[in-house]
Amino acid sequence: MPMHIDPFLFTDDAVSDETRAFNEALRAQLLRLPKTSELTPQHIRKERRAGRGLWGPVVHSERAREIQVPGSEGDITVRVIEADEPDGVYIHIHGGGWVLGAADLSDVGNEAMSDGANVTVASIDYRLAPEHKYPAGPDDCIAATEWIIEHAKDEFGTDRLAIGGESAGANLAAATMIEVRDRTGFDDWKAANLVYGSYFPAGSPSVRQWTTDGLVLDSDTMQWFRNHYVEWPVPPAVMFEPRLAPLYGELARLGSALFTVGTWDPLVDDTLFMASRWVAAGNETELSIVPGGVHAFDAFPTTIAVEARDRMHRFVADRIRR
Repeated sequence: MPMHIDPFLFTDDAVSDETRAFNEALRAQLLRLPKTSELTPQHIRKERRAGRGLWGPVVHSERAREIQVPGSEGDITVRVIEADEPDGVYIHIHGGGWVLGAADLSDVGNEAMSDGANVTVASIDYRLAPEHKYPAGPDDCIAATEWIIEHAKDEFGTDRLAIGGESAGANLAAATMIEVRDRTGFDDWKAANLVYGSYFPAGSPSVRQWTTDGLVLDSDTMQWFRNHYVEWPVPPAVMFEPRLAPLYGELARLGSALFTVGTWDPLVDDTLFMASRWVAAGNETELSIVPGGVHAFDAFPTTIAVEARDRMHRFVADRIRR
């Protein structure tokens, strides 16, 4: 399906009763908890590892293994979930605002992608801020991706490559594609699965105008992530660097992409802008706008989440086999 924007999707009438009820319950739950911006990254990471909080117990894949690949500041861990006879390799970059998250915390989604698209998933455990501020994260993603491009055939049995990520992971995936193309000339991506990404961390209009608390992301939380990731105020020369703000990169020859975002996500403009620039650069582009979807909506047990994940799996499967 080609990129198309239906204005009805942004109306209240487009939001299902199930989605509306779930969002109301989620908001009530989150408003009872401390805001992310009131806590330290170290505390949040510890609680997540302990299985406390919104996301529940950590579930690891029995199929996962880890390899070490060289980076500019030491080895980088890549967590691999293999398919028996994969049609390709899906390079995954996890979200978490460049501050939270880890490759092993993404096992459930990555195993589902492996099974749904018949791909081997290679998830990059890049360095996190604030201990390692920008550009440490993109440096690791770029180095690990270049290694995978060079060694995929021998390591995984196929050199047909796709890439993707969620939120900050989508930012890093797009930035990686741009820089890898410019550094090495590689532009043979079969698919990019870019999910509610932050493509201009200084703030798109929907980010700057956002006023709602209790829907995963709020204004204070977004500022908390940005301030941990990069030193603010950011000089203009840095603010518009493609590895920080891929929205401002040259996007030609980056291949087919599926962009997914919910209408109740403050990052909705980031996706609308990035998808428009992607198609204007001559790339095949699909846009999935989900009525009532909050940030990270696909991680919850709802109908819209199941449908969105299924579409991502079908998209990667179709493109990787072409």
